[in-house]
Amino acid sequence: MTIAGRAAVLAAVALICAATATARAQERTVNIGVLSDMSSLFSENSGPGSLVAARLAVEDFNPAAHGLKVEIVSADHQNKADIGANIARQWFDVDHVDAIVDMATSSVALAVSELAREKNKVLLVSAAATSDLTGQKCSPNTIHWSYDTWMLAHSTGKAMVTTGGDTWFFITADYAFGQALERDTTAVILANGGKVLGSVRHPINVNDFSSFLLQAQASKAKVVGLANAGGDTVNAIKQSAEFGLSKGGQQLAGLLVFIADVNALGLEAAQGLVLTASWYWDMTDGNRAFTERWRAERPGRFPTMVHAGVYSSVIHYLKTVAALKSDADGRTVIAKMKEMPTEDPLFGKGFIRADGRKIHDAYLFEVKRPDESRYPGDYYKLRATVPAAEAFRPLKNGGCPLVTD
Repeated sequence: MTIAGRAAVLAAVALICAATATARAQERTVNIGVLSDMSSLFSENSGPGSLVAARLAVEDFNPAAHGLKVEIVSADHQNKADIGANIARQWFDVDHVDAIVDMATSSVALAVSELAREKNKVLLVSAAATSDLTGQKCSPNTIHWSYDTWMLAHSTGKAMVTTGGDTWFFITADYAFGQALERDTTAVILANGGKVLGSVRHPINVNDFSSFLLQAQASKAKVVGLANAGGDTVNAIKQSAEFGLSKGGQQLAGLLVFIADVNALGLEAAQGLVLTASWYWDMTDGNRAFTERWRAERPGRFPTMVHAGVYSSVIHYLKTVAALKSDADGRTVIAKMKEMPTEDPLFGKGFIRADGRKIHDAYLFEVKRPDESRYPGDYYKLRATVPAAEAFRPLKNGGCPLVTD
């Protein structure tokens, strides 16, 4: 090779290296944290399955095509607000995490929501339920995705009252979620002419419900409302059968029941339960395709509306970051997320309101009898669809300071 030829080759190599360096410099890294219950009573409803859902969302978004690189970290907040807030602070201050998703447990979500506001980061809640996240505790840095206590109360609660269950006794988890669910359901009961005869609070993650169930029996209420979730709901339902609540004429209302809970109970125990969800794996081809991929990493299980919410929220977040060409300012990102219509294979088309509430349909389901189920996971029959315009609390009624008109 001549000297001129070598020079040409070197020049070409230099140009390639320069172009590669420029591309890497232009590629922005987005860091997403999945903060959830990874090991305790809510872990089947969110937890590791949410991490899988986030990864599938990133894969489907194809960050490289948008000049992005996305990295995901995860941690277990152990359902404790102080631990969750400390992890989030470490992520925001040291590890450069831009957005946190999932957030099982309402008390943890409320604490991290305040921290995200302070640090001007993004919080996308799909697991925690308290409607306060879009009420008086709303934040310009937080979006509430999959469901909330108002939705549950005005679907399951109203359905029970209007079909004869007009006297209630609550067995309530003693933290932000349970208190909000009891509060919102009580409002529905009273508005529809029913009465609440009493309630009892229980600690989170309790094994023995005997004393609580005895008080419910003694109340003679037609409906025993379970304002709890996860393993607490499963234990309460199992033990209610041992105490003969149904045989004594009382109806059991699981105000937040996930498909993971039905899977744990089995159809023999869960049949007839009425529940509300914003997503079910077997409703559409898109849901079934997602479920097949998700189950490849979580065999023997079925994704919940929390997992669907993580997928949907991550997709919309990344679309927004790509549109803005920046993820540096959390409030700007959230504002743009509210401005852009939402659309993905799981929730279809929707939007996000000024208070941070993601709007979509909700569904009232009844758990099938064993003889009605045709294949694994065929658990629900649809009783009613609650249109998006009715599924969540009216914007004017939440008391969110972000709502100005």
